[in-house]
Amino acid sequence: MANTASAKKAVRKIERRTTVNRARRSRMRTFVRKVEEAIASGDATLAAAALQSAVPEMMRAAQKGVIHKNTASRKVSRLSARVKALSAKG
Repeated sequence: MANTASAKKAVRKIERRTTVNRARRSRMRTFVRKVEEAIASGDATLAAAALQSAVPEMMRAAQKGVIHKNTASRKVSRLSARVKALSAKG
């Protein structure tokens, strides 16, 4: 357990940041899941629209330090390729 005043303050700050980061990560995952569901349904226009709203959400999470920048870029790239393949197929 934290003994010093600064350690106690650090614990409080970490709690607040954790709450914010958890919400941000959850929000990002929700947007990604919407893209995945649109791809699974086979609707290219819906998938493209979902991807367009998911990309800023992922990049914002990377900018805020919730996920690594390269992780966000990789996820965007892979989702984009799947959406592109879906629209080319249909």
